[in-house]
Amino acid sequence: MKKKTQNNFKFHIKSGDTVKVLSGNSRGTVGKVLKVDRKKYRAIVEGANMITKHTKARSEETEGGRIEKEGTIHISNLMLVDPATNETTRTGRKKGENGRMVRYSKKTGAIINGNIEENGKEE
Repeated sequence: MKKKTQNNFKFHIKSGDTVKVLSGNSRGTVGKVLKVDRKKYRAIVEGANMITKHTKARSEETEGGRIEKEGTIHISNLMLVDPATNETTRTGRKKGENGRMVRYSKKTGAIINGNIEENGKEE
């Protein structure tokens, strides 16, 4: 009987971060991360890896046709853009002021804030 394995890896990007695409047809594109799929190690980046989806008319109100939308990109092909310098950077983890782990830029040493929701908690 196989044990269930859980994905406990910490990704270097989160939804809401600004990233640069390193490889593929969208190389060099800078955009905001809309969604991260932790099980498949993929992310959707705004304006990158555009795909055409063909849809069928389902009722009289909805039209069929082609829809342009963002496809997924593997996490390893993305690099975080440092908000302070607008350059790509590697990230590290260290304890912050409140004792929680925070991400920081390896180039500048600045702390990278996560995506903060309206109630003040990090996502």
